[in-house]
Amino acid sequence: MSFAKLLAQFGSPQQVLQNPSQVTGMSQSVMEGLYRPDWAQVEEDLAWLDNDGREVITLHDARYPQLLKQISDPPCLLYVQGEVALLSEWQLAVVGSRNPSASGRNTAFDFARYLAAGGLAITSGLAAGIDGAAHKGALAGGGKTIAVVATGLDRVYPAQHRQLAHDIAANGAIVSEFPLGTTPRAELFPRRNRIISGLSLGTLIVEAALKSGSLITARMAMEQYREVFAIPGSIHNPLSRGCHQLIREGAKLVETADDIIEELGALAGVETDLPAAQDSVSEKPERDGDYQILFEHLGFDPISVDSLIENSGLTADAVSSMLLLLELQGEVESLPGGRYVRTGS
Repeated sequence: MSFAKLLAQFGSPQQVLQNPSQVTGMSQSVMEGLYRPDWAQVEEDLAWLDNDGREVITLHDARYPQLLKQISDPPCLLYVQGEVALLSEWQLAVVGSRNPSASGRNTAFDFARYLAAGGLAITSGLAAGIDGAAHKGALAGGGKTIAVVATGLDRVYPAQHRQLAHDIAANGAIVSEFPLGTTPRAELFPRRNRIISGLSLGTLIVEAALKSGSLITARMAMEQYREVFAIPGSIHNPLSRGCHQLIREGAKLVETADDIIEELGALAGVETDLPAAQDSVSEKPERDGDYQILFEHLGFDPISVDSLIENSGLTADAVSSMLLLLELQGEVESLPGGRYVRTGS
């Protein structure tokens, strides 16, 4: 906002820097920056730009994404590594918990893969959990993905996503409004989130607790007059409560990727003649014997081992061994407190 006010008053950054004594109504930190610009940081940024595939685009650059420019406080510049033109293509933001359930992680991956294959770029924040699954899904679908980060582009956070960041830069774009050397700090993530929603036609929340950064992103999307989608879940899953709250507030309930395409497809030019997302998963054959009995009592709500033994009539040893095998196959997930739930895989 300070940048916008200064431009409105002086017309260009050059005029601002040449007349700092005429600036009024700015904070002390802004005034210090005007009187003593960090030219060493400028030189570092210019050196970073010497490499291929790196750009810094300003608010008045013709390549600046128009959707982002429409928000109330667009960043004055963007550091970009990868395809700058991708920022102006139709995008869906996919965000959620950093510690999702296995089914939530799979859902984010599958939605992103399907939608990216249809031509919709997937935008997220490179965080652990749902964000990472969405980026990976888009890449697996042969589509494009954009990572908006809360650090300088000379850093990768979290560190375990270093290879993922490399893959995104090669098949999409990594974006930040923060200069090189910026380290991850809590207050920077909400600022990052407004860019994720601001770049996108809509935002999909896969799993989120009631107090989470994902809900901040969703509410920013609402303030930006963008679509908000939420995937419902079990009433016993605390990571579903944020999505349920958003649905009560007017977010669109989503069960399949086609629900999103119905809302955004015509506008975004997404292919709608793809096979239905759920059809891509082959039906599992009916289970025989004890496994069929176990699955009759094991649903998508958490249940304890003791309850499974009591309800199914199976022995403790049989239930324990079957749960272990099913967990290794990705069909069930173990939860704290000795509870289990089907993953939907």
